Amino acid sequence: MTTLKIGDVAPNFSCNDQNGNTIKLSDYKGKKLVLFFYPKASTPGCIMEGCNLRDNYHTFLAKGYDVLGVSADSQKRQQNFINKYDFPFPLLADENKEVLNAYQVWGPKKFMGRTFDGIHRTTFVIGENGVIEDVILKVKTKAHTDQILK
Repeated sequence: MTTLKIGDVAPNFSCNDQNGNTIKLSDYKGKKLVLFFYPKASTPGCIMEGCNLRDNYHTFLAKGYDVLGVSADSQKRQQNFINKYDFPFPLLADENKEVLNAYQVWGPKKFMGRTFDGIHRTTFVIGENGVIEDVILKVKTKAHTDQILK
């Protein structure tokens, strides 16, 4: 789906998180960023992925990474997702799909024989200089940290 690849400059973005704070890619300049896109808050795969990242959050911080999640859910849904699973990282409410489109993760999907538009579960690891260091297209929700920190 995405044509962004390792070595590309990560697309800039500005989007509100679950609390209505504006978060920009430039806020992470000088840090490594794990930017994960997930289909829908509080659904089984997204819960497993979020909890795996939550449970390893201190490892990410110790290695100089920040973590940021993005979906097309509303701020309220993102806040409920954080409250229910105690996520220590912000979730962007990209209802206008600006970030999703910039990272080319929104598009046709197949599920149970149906085709529909949705979010392709994808993770980008962005370096301190804003360049993409890794693109994970086949996310293993229960072992995602291992894929990122391989």
